[in-house]
Amino acid sequence: MQITTIGLDIAKNVFQLHGVDDAGQPVLRRKVRRDQLLAVLGGFEPCLIGIEACATAHYWARQLQCLGHEVKLMPPAYVKAYVKRNKNDAADAEAICEAVRRPTMRFVAIKSADAQSVLMLHRARHLLVRQRTAQVSALRAHLAEYGIVAPRGRAHVRELVGVLNAGEAAIPELARQTLLLIAGMIDGLSQQIRQIEIELMAWHRANAACKRLETIPGIGFITATALVATVGDAAIFRSGRQFAAWLGLVPKQHSSGGKERMGAISKMGDRYLRHLLVVGATAVVRYTRRKQTTVSIWANQLLERKPARLVTVAVANKMARIAWAVMARDENYRAGPVTA
Repeated sequence: MQITTIGLDIAKNVFQLHGVDDAGQPVLRRKVRRDQLLAVLGGFEPCLIGIEACATAHYWARQLQCLGHEVKLMPPAYVKAYVKRNKNDAADAEAICEAVRRPTMRFVAIKSADAQSVLMLHRARHLLVRQRTAQVSALRAHLAEYGIVAPRGRAHVRELVGVLNAGEAAIPELARQTLLLIAGMIDGLSQQIRQIEIELMAWHRANAACKRLETIPGIGFITATALVATVGDAAIFRSGRQFAAWLGLVPKQHSSGGKERMGAISKMGDRYLRHLLVVGATAVVRYTRRKQTTVSIWANQLLERKPARLVTVAVANKMARIAWAVMARDENYRAGPVTA
């Protein structure tokens, strides 16, 4: 049998295969265990293999490419429309096989092991930052029970720790030891976050694309490394508008009957990248009023008639389009002339 296309539904232990020939007729329906997958697919002639994009799909895509197959990853949301009725492994594999043959299907770039390692640093840093924020909030809340209040923010944690170490406040010894334990956890988390940032900075300095992205206002080494590791090749997007739409920074449409109805942003794509761009845009809007740039002047004009959060999302959209242009053209950001 001549198999031209295979839909592969991956799981933890048992994978489902669905293969078709040139005419689109099914010629393969088979369950394969995880440790047998490479041996089974290695016995087939090179063909097109479709996989739903997920955390482990990039690993399997790289392994199958080494066997000579052409592998394409697809967003699961786009494959769902091809499931005919009930959902099961066989139906999912058949839908994947059908979707990967569509000429208008959009595909996900296969990440390298190096890019996945950088993204793992980002995920670990994000987790540690969340844990540190929770510990800081707990420390402030516990001290508030004894009438000790400090301004919000991690910068004021040292004041609270100083009060604990001084021993002047009327805090029971048992509570003091518990609060010092929380303060030690905050310090340990900060050191771990700092170590991850050192690793990210080293990768950033060795990557030319990251250096070019850093020239964009509102993008630092954290956002630059996340963009390069996640996107990889910006040429998979036709334009900066499509890249911004992929990130979910464009309005969601509910248009019908010739009437245009625009709602809030769609929030599609990578939530972490969108978060970093919005945070950077907030800094651009907040701190560049003293330094006149094309982006800050445009943002200040929007602030006169729009809410602040809407303006920051609009600036994030503009930053995403600029980032796409910088990555796609391999050029540094060139600021336009400043006009009042």
